[in-house]
Amino acid sequence: MKTLRRKGSLFAEDLSKAENFSKEKDGSVPSAYIISNEDLVIPKEYQQWMIQNAGIDVVREIKGSDHMVMLSKPHKLCLSLLEIADKQVK
Repeated sequence: MKTLRRKGSLFAEDLSKAENFSKEKDGSVPSAYIISNEDLVIPKEYQQWMIQNAGIDVVREIKGSDHMVMLSKPHKLCLSLLEIADKQVK
């Protein structure tokens, strides 16, 4: 489905040419990012760059998680998501 696809790249030089995200363009729904601190695909520094450029509202870090945090730390991911959701509902 084309409506679910977005252009993307793992290369910073490609992304630096892209438009920045904005609340006006990308909606007003609060957004969250969970940093995987042992991700070998997306380095932590690049994750930080994405967070800063996307206007993320909530950031959590799961220590010891890799790129597939749902497989490497599923319980911690679940707890983090529940905590984020709980704070958004109140």
